[in-house]
Amino acid sequence: MDVGELLSYQPDRGAKRPREEDGDEDPKVKQKPPGAREHGRHAEPDDPDAEELGGNRKRVLEKLMDHDDDQEGEPVDESSVKKMILTFEKRSYKNQELRIKFPDSPEKFMEAELDLNDIIQEMHVIATMPDLYHLLVELNAIHSLLGLLSHENTDILFLKKLLLKFRPKAVFLRTIPKFPCPYVLSVRFPHIAIAVVDLLQELTDIDTLHESEEGAEVLIDALLEGQVVALLVQNMERLDEQVKEEADGVYNTLAIVENMAEFRPDMCTEASQQGLMQWLLKRIKAKMPFDANKLYCSEILAILLQNNDSTRELLGEVDGIDVLLQQLSVFKRHNPATAEEQEMMENLFDALCSCLMLGANRDRFLKGEGLQLMNLMLREKKMSRMSALKVLDHGMIGPEGSDNCHKFVDILGLRTIFPLFMKTPKKMRKAGVSDKEHEEHVCSIIASMLRNLKAQQRSRLLNKFTENDCEKVDRLMELHFKYLEAVQAADKRIEGEKHDMVRRGEIIDDAMEDEFYLRRLDAGLFVLQLLCYIMVEISNSGIPQLQQRVHQILNLRGGSVKVVRHIMREYAENIGDGKSEEFKESEQKRIMDLLECF
Repeated sequence: MDVGELLSYQPDRGAKRPREEDGDEDPKVKQKPPGAREHGRHAEPDDPDAEELGGNRKRVLEKLMDHDDDQEGEPVDESSVKKMILTFEKRSYKNQELRIKFPDSPEKFMEAELDLNDIIQEMHVIATMPDLYHLLVELNAIHSLLGLLSHENTDILFLKKLLLKFRPKAVFLRTIPKFPCPYVLSVRFPHIAIAVVDLLQELTDIDTLHESEEGAEVLIDALLEGQVVALLVQNMERLDEQVKEEADGVYNTLAIVENMAEFRPDMCTEASQQGLMQWLLKRIKAKMPFDANKLYCSEILAILLQNNDSTRELLGEVDGIDVLLQQLSVFKRHNPATAEEQEMMENLFDALCSCLMLGANRDRFLKGEGLQLMNLMLREKKMSRMSALKVLDHGMIGPEGSDNCHKFVDILGLRTIFPLFMKTPKKMRKAGVSDKEHEEHVCSIIASMLRNLKAQQRSRLLNKFTENDCEKVDRLMELHFKYLEAVQAADKRIEGEKHDMVRRGEIIDDAMEDEFYLRRLDAGLFVLQLLCYIMVEISNSGIPQLQQRVHQILNLRGGSVKVVRHIMREYAENIGDGKSEEFKESEQKRIMDLLECF
């Protein structure tokens, strides 16, 4: 074994999910960065300082070889884990003590730095035994690990200190300014904070956490109590992603956040408030080439905003809506270059849709000219078109979307949306978007405008239905019968299942009824309800031509007004979920009044 191999030696820590390095691997998993010590370099043997560093290297080599012999065949149990943690605490304390004693002489604590890195690498074995996580908390190891996240010396800082010490002898720096003196290059120092991040990433791996719920709860509680997210964000702030090891550190940091958010979703609010939201937005808008870290940032942002009004509000307050719109504007006239970039685009669209669930963010979206951007995307017919349609749906639905509905008409959005209503584009199908998904969003946007528009804008919308001999009413009725047939087929299957359950003596409770209702919605009931709502709205618009055309087609196709009324009553009963009781009652009354005049 040569010197380089000995210096790059690391104990076996078991399996770890790899990072994407080629197209065949999952882009959301990461490989352990290269060994903390590598690259034997040239040193001048005649120099006394070089001899001193050389002596340190020899002691390190002897330590590694002795350590390898000691570890071989040693069983891993509670006792050995306790011993490992206590060794870690001692080495951490010794390293801290030497740093305080010799702040300007890094060669004095070089060996302690290497010893500390070694024990952190050994502690990866604890990730294979989540039922022993409580020992990490009881023996105060978590507190110590979190303290090391702010470890002042990264590789680069360490090298700089030694460079300053030996600078007079490093004549060749004039020609190769990026390299420190030859003595420094003879040893690559560990990045302790990144080593800790790597360990925490393995400890919080979601599969490992689910192996022992009790141990996982203790670990996550301790990490959150120690404000782990704030410390991780501070650490990421000082990392240089141009250096591969530090870029890997950022990726693993994001993996820790994802693991914790999946295990305990309610930590997303706390994480966002500890600076993570601002850091993610800063990293997403940074003028850097697209990479795995930017993709991961977009994914974490979307996760933080799911079903969480607090994080949505925070994102709006820190001008996150503008950041999302700026990043998405790139895809207005250009398709993503790779599948990974397309995934990032979808993540940003999902984040924007989540934000628009909050009323205050709709105003920010309007002021940030989000409607104009989405309208242009619909016209440009690029890959972003379907996602833009979804954003418009979220931005215009409900009473909070009234201003956006009026603005959409003012920017000539009707010219964009109705061609999509008349025909589902073939490109949508090629992109993997179903006709049902496309038609649902388009119908929802039209229904929202019929509900929210007033005066001149409402008249412009209704006039669209009278154009070209009411061709849009014909299309409306065509879709109505299409989805009516699909829902009736689903109802028939469900009734058969209910009959079988009753025959077997099974009870159909409320939970089962809810499941059946969700299946009906998935089969097309929601789109059918939207179509019936549009039908009822235009029939009560005061334009006789529209009402006559609706009833004429119903009679020709064997349809029934009673069926439409039944669908709308069911819609009214389920409307307003998640809204205030006052809103629910007023909306139900409005719909029932429309039905009386239908």
